[in-house]
Amino acid sequence: MKSKTLNSENTVFYRKLLSLVLPIAFQQFMLAAVSASDALMLGFVNQDSLSAVSLAGQITFVFNLFMGGLTMGTSILAAQYYGKNDMNSIEKIFAYVTKVSFLISSAFFLISFFAPEMLMRIFTQEPQLIAGGVVYLRLVAVSYIFTGISQIYLCILKNTGFAVKSMVIGSTSVIINIFFNAALIFGLYLFPEMGIAGAALATSISKFIELIWAFAESLRKKHARLHLRLCFSANKQLVKDYWRYSLPMLGDYLVWGVGFTMYSVIMGHLGNDAVAANSIANIVKNLIVSFCTGLANGGGIIVGNELGMGNLQQAKKYGGILWKMAVISGIISGLLLVAISPLIIHVTVLSPQATDYLKWMLLFCACYMIAKSINMMTIAGVFPAGGDSKFGLICDTVTMWAFAVPAGFLAAFYFQLPVVIVFLIINLDEVVKVPAAILHYKKYGWLKNITREETILVIE
Repeated sequence: MKSKTLNSENTVFYRKLLSLVLPIAFQQFMLAAVSASDALMLGFVNQDSLSAVSLAGQITFVFNLFMGGLTMGTSILAAQYYGKNDMNSIEKIFAYVTKVSFLISSAFFLISFFAPEMLMRIFTQEPQLIAGGVVYLRLVAVSYIFTGISQIYLCILKNTGFAVKSMVIGSTSVIINIFFNAALIFGLYLFPEMGIAGAALATSISKFIELIWAFAESLRKKHARLHLRLCFSANKQLVKDYWRYSLPMLGDYLVWGVGFTMYSVIMGHLGNDAVAANSIANIVKNLIVSFCTGLANGGGIIVGNELGMGNLQQAKKYGGILWKMAVISGIISGLLLVAISPLIIHVTVLSPQATDYLKWMLLFCACYMIAKSINMMTIAGVFPAGGDSKFGLICDTVTMWAFAVPAGFLAAFYFQLPVVIVFLIINLDEVVKVPAAILHYKKYGWLKNITREETILVIE
């Protein structure tokens, strides 16, 4: 009888996990597909266009770090309050975070539109790359405002039982982006041939459509809604809780992301071939790791729901299952990357030197997929679900800024090691942090219910 009960519980868990993981993973894959389509299409224009947009895209990458920190903080609270069936508190969180996101998005819009050349000079001194990046940033700037608001809408949908709807909206936006990419880059279907400018304009159009759709979806019955009055009157206790868990997550995203951007700075000063190969390798890696991302996010939501309901032992059990699944997912992802590497090398239009770089970079990425998957499940999934958001900040600060970034600079500019060795060194940070992540997981400090009683959540 006990065995049947356990099997029934496991069946419910796996069914719920798949209902979250598959749409989230698919959405992540589609988001990565935008970068892939940019790279593939601009690669057919010329290698300079590919490299310029790759470097300009680092500004979008940093912007997405802020969005990642805000949405992770939102997910931490929304998942637990949804487990508690407290939509009132979720709508208060929704309104407050949307206001914060709009302010951050506006700042990125202003600097990208009015000072794009200054931003490009951070990454390269090559005039043709700077010129292409300036064109891209000016046209993509407005998309930051659209994205900043729509991502909060999609985050709330994902954490309140509408993960599939969130996937449909996000993925459709990606398909629209890819269509306009082709039409505007190459001048198809009576559209003008715009090259780099077309890629940027396609992004802005698709993000505007995504925002309108997400807003319309939130107006439906049983959905959390954005109330403008709540944007201007926040609950002090909820705001305090939000920043308590969000600031470490935001700090972690920035520490990790700015460190990752420094990798691009290093590669950007090693020549156009290094930039192009690094760009393709990162795009392929992001496509392959999509399932690991979905597993971490979906698993985090389930653990957060259980913790919000006070089921600590059940959450602990689920965490153990998820950890094992992360290892398996990492192995499969690495093998898949090895299998498709010859195809990637065949379809990309790169110089012989860049192609040789890419071959080794893809192999290195495949080897560290297990480490990447474990770290995502623990540091970005299970730990934040229980409000344990400080560990990731500490871990990434040490591994990236005390090891990978300085080691990368020394390897590239002092010892002047080969490009592929520099790439290997700056990607060892994921491997270095695995032992710390496993030890921290086994302490179970993340096993906490962080919700408050609804009666004390009074708007002031």
